[in-house]
Amino acid sequence: MNRIIIAIFFIAISSSVFSQGDFVNSRISAVYKRTEDSLKAEFKRKNLAWPPTEMYVRSFKFDRQMEVWVKSSSASVNSPFVLLKTYKVCTQSGSMGPKRMEGDFQVPEGFYYINEFNPNSSYHLALGLNYPNSSDRILSNSSRPGSNIYIHGNCVSTGCIPITDVPMEEVYILASIVKNSGRQEFIPVHVFPVKYNNKKSLEFLNNNTSSNPYLKEFSSSLKTVYDKFEQSHELPVILINKKGEYFIAGNYQ
Repeated sequence: MNRIIIAIFFIAISSSVFSQGDFVNSRISAVYKRTEDSLKAEFKRKNLAWPPTEMYVRSFKFDRQMEVWVKSSSASVNSPFVLLKTYKVCTQSGSMGPKRMEGDFQVPEGFYYINEFNPNSSYHLALGLNYPNSSDRILSNSSRPGSNIYIHGNCVSTGCIPITDVPMEEVYILASIVKNSGRQEFIPVHVFPVKYNNKKSLEFLNNNTSSNPYLKEFSSSLKTVYDKFEQSHELPVILINKKGEYFIAGNYQ
């Protein structure tokens, strides 16, 4: 066991990044009023009880899609996640592969969580990701790994995930409700290079990694987590070894 870093990058979040006061912020209160009915209607269409108590986000770079999965208030802790909605990622910078240094314009690839709620973002609303995580700190540029990666509104990107303003309002409110529910301390965000079950996307990935053994192995490690979730719609426990490599708990050799 001493060969393994037991770091699921689920370290404590500072209370300054989120508080119930977010809901009394006049701007967020107005956003909530605008989005509540449409979100409740979406839950009803999916036969889900309102409100959500857990949330999982996964984004696909090549496909330019971001999925939001939820568990509702009537679901048990061990219930599977249900796909609520798929949003279009408006634009994207960089190319396939993880982010490894400040200024490379890469959208990170890997396993993160929301560590910041910013209702006053220059890009309408923003949810910060904990990049660099424990893996990135090992594998990225040690002095300039980069930072400030967000899911946000508007339609510009230098490494972030922009989904335009109205969709961002929905995602922000869902994340705020889940965080306030107290049942899920960390909202996971998984960023994949492609949607692995899409033939065209997978062919694109294979063509772009065929001459790069590192990227091929890295994307394969991400696919292991994607496949595991697809089997049960439950999140696996993800660990990181001393090389900065991801693996699912119980699968390390």
